[in-house]
Amino acid sequence: MQTLRIAIALHCFRQKFMRSLQSAAETGATGVQIDARNEVKPAEISETGRKQLLHRLDEFRVSVASLSFPTRSALYDPKRLDARLDAAKALAKQVKGHVGGFKLGLEFFCAHGHHGVHEIAQVGLPIFLDLKFHDIPNTVAGAMQAIHVLEPAIVTVHAGGGRAMMEDAKAAAGENTKVVGVTMLTSLDERDLARTGVSGSAHDQVLRLADLAQDAGLDGIVCSGHEVGEVHRRWKHGFFVVPGLRPAGSAVGDQKRVVTPRAARDDGASVLVIGRPIAKADDPLAAAKAIEGTL
Repeated sequence: MQTLRIAIALHCFRQKFMRSLQSAAETGATGVQIDARNEVKPAEISETGRKQLLHRLDEFRVSVASLSFPTRSALYDPKRLDARLDAAKALAKQVKGHVGGFKLGLEFFCAHGHHGVHEIAQVGLPIFLDLKFHDIPNTVAGAMQAIHVLEPAIVTVHAGGGRAMMEDAKAAAGENTKVVGVTMLTSLDERDLARTGVSGSAHDQVLRLADLAQDAGLDGIVCSGHEVGEVHRRWKHGFFVVPGLRPAGSAVGDQKRVVTPRAARDDGASVLVIGRPIAKADDPLAAAKAIEGTL
């Protein structure tokens, strides 16, 4: 018969670390969970500190059951949220003269909502809301109507949501809003497709969804630079958004089907989405200028 062992998170006690350790032992717990960001930082603890911790654990007869690494703490702290929005506005103002608009994605929208979009819009360039709506047609239509007030220049929906969903999304969109269908995320490749039960190449899947988006009456699609040339040949007057772009020699990161901004433009891209190479650069303005110089 197995013995049940109980561990308890130290932050529950709201006490200093060593006192929390003692309190955990007094409850009869045999293990503890330590917050590795706020209670003990493994990367910063000294050898002496490590030995003291091990001594205390032995003294209280408890072991470390797990380490927690809280993430995105800024999303729960209004002051940090304000700081993040201020930083985004400052970046937008910094590069304004060298970009054509600002893409605001799902993380930004969930953190800052309509207010955040209005704040970035005040910088004076078009807003691309990359929300990738994907739900039943009625729900997507309602969501599209809910963002009318934001007057986005572009909004994304997932082409995989089907023709009816895309038709309703376009019908519900603002008069001056382009609705484009996301075909295949640039973080995916053919092996990822196969794991979801989709046969054929990434190229074939993008073309299938591009045809569906065109039939549904969308303005265009989102696709990688690997497919935009072929899609442009088949859909002469389409509007093509190309993400996953990386300047020559830059880190690819989590993207798999990347090309340079110039290659995408030459193949027919209408909008070039360039995020981290600018936003995460040591000098975003210089990075934006350098990319602009290649076009």
